[in-house]
Amino acid sequence: MTEVENKKQFPWWKTGVIYQIYPRSFLDTTGNGVGDLQGIINKLDYLNDGTPDSLGVDAIWLSPIYPSHQVDFGYDVSDYCAIDPLFGNLDLFRELVTEVHNRGMYLILDLVLNHTSNQHPWFIEARSSRDNPRRDWYIWRDGKKGRVPNNWGSYFGGSAWQWDQCTGQYYLAMFTPEQPDLNWRNPTVKQALYEVVRFWLDQGVDGFRLDVYNQYFKDDRFRSNPRIGNPLGLVHRFWGQKHIFDRDRPELFLVLAEMRQLVDSYPERMLLGETSDEGDFLKASEYYGRSNDGLHLAYNFDFLSSKWNPAHFRAAIRKWEENLPAWGWPTYVLSNHDVSRHFSRYNRGKDGIARAKIAAAMLLTLRGTPTLYYGEEIGQADIKLTRKQILDPLGKRYWPFYKGRDGCRAPLQWTDYDQAGFSSGEPWLPVHPDYRSNNIAAQDHDPDSLLNFYRRLIWLRHRTSVLRTGTLELIDRGHQHVLAYRRQIEEMRILIILNFSAGNQVIDLLKDNPLYILVGTHRSDTAVVNDRLINLAGYEILIACEGSNHPEKNNE
Repeated sequence: MTEVENKKQFPWWKTGVIYQIYPRSFLDTTGNGVGDLQGIINKLDYLNDGTPDSLGVDAIWLSPIYPSHQVDFGYDVSDYCAIDPLFGNLDLFRELVTEVHNRGMYLILDLVLNHTSNQHPWFIEARSSRDNPRRDWYIWRDGKKGRVPNNWGSYFGGSAWQWDQCTGQYYLAMFTPEQPDLNWRNPTVKQALYEVVRFWLDQGVDGFRLDVYNQYFKDDRFRSNPRIGNPLGLVHRFWGQKHIFDRDRPELFLVLAEMRQLVDSYPERMLLGETSDEGDFLKASEYYGRSNDGLHLAYNFDFLSSKWNPAHFRAAIRKWEENLPAWGWPTYVLSNHDVSRHFSRYNRGKDGIARAKIAAAMLLTLRGTPTLYYGEEIGQADIKLTRKQILDPLGKRYWPFYKGRDGCRAPLQWTDYDQAGFSSGEPWLPVHPDYRSNNIAAQDHDPDSLLNFYRRLIWLRHRTSVLRTGTLELIDRGHQHVLAYRRQIEEMRILIILNFSAGNQVIDLLKDNPLYILVGTHRSDTAVVNDRLINLAGYEILIACEGSNHPEKNNE
């Protein structure tokens, strides 16, 4: 296979590692307590300077940086084609794009096209009168006998319908009242949003993470959703419904195909979708398209709710592999800006770092595209906040039953200096109190640190094509504590064995094959294992080449 053919079959978004940056929390260079674009530029060499001394990621995804009134911290967009002065400006953004590309990396923007801010000029015009030309750019309905148009609930609680006193109608807002939903059934709206996509492609952006894309279309008859018996529905209307009519409408397939055609008209660009769904992640697989004409990638969020149990992960992997279309490519993620960090979810005191290494080894050696969340490479944990410190609108509404998403969004811990080296001012959220001992600078020179383990794994991926593009075979021996699988290209085979428990375990490989260790937590990287029965120490990680085709010796 030629290099050109290989890149066509396995483009960067299949072979690379994506790193999500929450810009507010990455690095502040102005002293205002909020991270900015200059801070990202300043730390690009940390992410990838072309050597194993850097993390080695291939792409960065930025959470929203558009002008916003920050009701939902950037997901309430008031101008799609500009940069919020909080972060910088378009010239600085263009410099960021150039510097990212100079390092051989790619840049992904978060694109929020389901809704805007209520301060967006489009909505200000739309709500000025019922006769305004932009009125139909949003979704408006009369009430029914003095009540809301239907039973649709907001993700943030209460009804999704908001009363507009000025014009005497309800508008739809599936998130906060300040985030009115756009009317994708209006062809003019659709074309305006395609122009937004084109604008950023012309700026050199390499891809888009589409926020809640499967909510673009709602039922054209505005039928109420069926109720379900979820007890959470008693306090949160949204969770008491089966979401048939407020999302996943058939018209979406045509829009994704059109957007795919637009993005594919630029070389090496991609669409990555966030599918909003409660449990049935297989819905995401449908949006790869009916003939490879949908998303390039769709997030699978099963890992975000998986317990620390290899059987749970094994089942999620198997379902994803078995249900993707032939042209589909898996994605995996353990943490993001909406959920508790996996270090906090899985941490059990002294076992925290060992478990974090297991999670990293799994994420970075499965078939598919992994996404890291800033700070996970050092085991950054959630912060704990008092009620007065909560900023997230979800946390403000549902405290103390749900404390919101602020905990996973704290500033990145760079050093043991004041404010963890994040800012010279007061950070927008507190830094984690463990920053004096747990920070990037402290882990940088420790060969056994979690940071350096991430580096080893990512650079092993760079050197080893079988980990980037090989097939995956789950080795299911019914083991309660061990997850094992094989990656393979032709005669090249790599075995990954992960002991999820603190106790010693034994796994039977059923055949004698010499194993040449590539990465091991309890054995030398040059060791050879010749036993059919593999005795594993607690939380041991073993990544090894089977047989004589050693990828390191073959100069992959």
